[in-house]
Amino acid sequence: MKKFLVTIAVAALAAPMFAQTAPQRVAVIDVQKVLTQSTAGKAAYDKLKKMQDERMERAKSMDEEMRKLDSEIGTKRLSLSEDKLAEMQKQLADKRINIQRYAQDAEREIGESRDRELMALEAKIKPVIDALGKEMGLAAIFNKFESGLVYASDAIDVTETVIKRFNEANPAPAAAAKK
Repeated sequence: MKKFLVTIAVAALAAPMFAQTAPQRVAVIDVQKVLTQSTAGKAAYDKLKKMQDERMERAKSMDEEMRKLDSEIGTKRLSLSEDKLAEMQKQLADKRINIQRYAQDAEREIGESRDRELMALEAKIKPVIDALGKEMGLAAIFNKFESGLVYASDAIDVTETVIKRFNEANPAPAAAAKK
């Protein structure tokens, strides 16, 4: 028992020595800023924006078709046979359903694309952050606004350095094509 207590005491005394050799510094990074200001982040945003604009244009076209049919039903209601009116109303109901489905599908597609783009960016950014942390001898790098931090000095913010290195490691597709 005495030997066990001595071992515990030695370990307790040695622990501060080992802790002192580990890096003590921390840094923060504004991941949102990296995503919006980096070349790869801007390219991903543009890609998603284009996809969203295409879906919106198609939805507007479908909505316009529905409005035309609705207007036609309203103006010709009295002159149409009951069968023709019922057929047109069914077409209108089908168009409404198609628009709702299209909107849901488009929203899902855009969400899935956004998630894929973010995962791809994260996979590219992580090695840059890891290398910077090792180079600077940091113990930890926190996500500035999603880590629960209430305050972080600008002196420990490495966002600009990460953006610069990330852009160097991942040039814009157009710049890469010109080389």
